[in-house]
Amino acid sequence: MTDRSVTATHKVFPPRARANFSASYPEGPHKLEHTLGQHPLLELEALARMAEALPEHSIEYNRGDLPLGVDGKPGATGLSIGETIRNIETANSWAVLKNIEQVPAYAELLNDLLDEIEASIRQRTGKMLKRQGFIFVSSANAVTPYHFDPEHNILLQLRGTKEMTVFPAGDARFAPDEVHEAYHTGGPRELRWNEGFLSASNTFRLARGEAIFVPVMAPHFVRNLNAVSLSLSITWRSDWSFAESDARALNKLLRSMGLRPSAPRRWPAQNRAKSLAWRVLRRMPGIS
Repeated sequence: MTDRSVTATHKVFPPRARANFSASYPEGPHKLEHTLGQHPLLELEALARMAEALPEHSIEYNRGDLPLGVDGKPGATGLSIGETIRNIETANSWAVLKNIEQVPAYAELLNDLLDEIEASIRQRTGKMLKRQGFIFVSSANAVTPYHFDPEHNILLQLRGTKEMTVFPAGDARFAPDEVHEAYHTGGPRELRWNEGFLSASNTFRLARGEAIFVPVMAPHFVRNLNAVSLSLSITWRSDWSFAESDARALNKLLRSMGLRPSAPRRWPAQNRAKSLAWRVLRRMPGIS
């Protein structure tokens, strides 16, 4: 296969994928097709070199043989990040390279991809904010434990096959309000796992050339299948997602005062009043 860069004349998301995205965004998890294919920036050696140059806070790598639920970060295998990626077939690890837009060539790739779907996003949640990219490199059978993310997210599968199991966003059965509130004030995003949750889940199998859209804060976990996996996550925030974050932070403050605040409402409902209140309060001394 020949290397292919994203260009103005080549659309990575075909018309059907863009139509499906437009119909489902922002609340419906769904699969998409993509044609990103082989790309020189996404070869393992290129990724290893980038990982070695990224600041420490922009890399994370852990053992691959993890349970679905973990308490905090589980730790790595003793290899460096470069060694982990170069030896991913035998490293029994998964690694994530965060904020790849720090590197100009990767920022260009990220923006080219997001530009293809920006019009549909603007129609629903307004201006696309805080564009970010993440690359996941995983050994065979590696598990990314149960957690949630604050971004609107499309994960493109580039190599291997994985399964992502997604749960309804905004449902406190799967991610308690108190956990959301703690996360938005500096806490972890990992969630407590319960096997009984599975009956309410939707599992998507992603092979090369497929992608998945995951709504903001939708709990999920990932199981890699029996080969090395490489995935690119392209993410963005919206005014809606930032307002939801602010409302969660305000709710933590209210809960600390003995109140029982209602959870933020999901799109298309808005959370502007709580968001505005938190943005005023957090400027006050002693409020964080």
